[in-house]
Amino acid sequence: MAQIPTSAIAAAGLVGGYATARWTGRRPLGGVILAATGTLAGREWHRRTSPTTTALLGTAYVAAFAGSHPLAKKIGAWPAVFTAAAAMAAASYAAADRRG
Repeated sequence: MAQIPTSAIAAAGLVGGYATARWTGRRPLGGVILAATGTLAGREWHRRTSPTTTALLGTAYVAAFAGSHPLAKKIGAWPAVFTAAAAMAAASYAAADRRG
């Protein structure tokens, strides 16, 4: 069975969490999507890499989410989310997916 790249999981969590919050009007529901997808990505990072790399990628995931908020004030919400998702996908690919 083919593995889903963690870069896609992490990016989908950021975009999906925002989209869910935006379209349902329920921010906590978007947070559930964000957290569930981050947990799934974290489990895969743990399986594929070292604990240190897993911790760094987890921190990057949270930083991408947090960083998208001030960035949205400068470039708009969707561009900020896509920028954060792309940065997270690149980090995840470089640290976890490229090896596999």
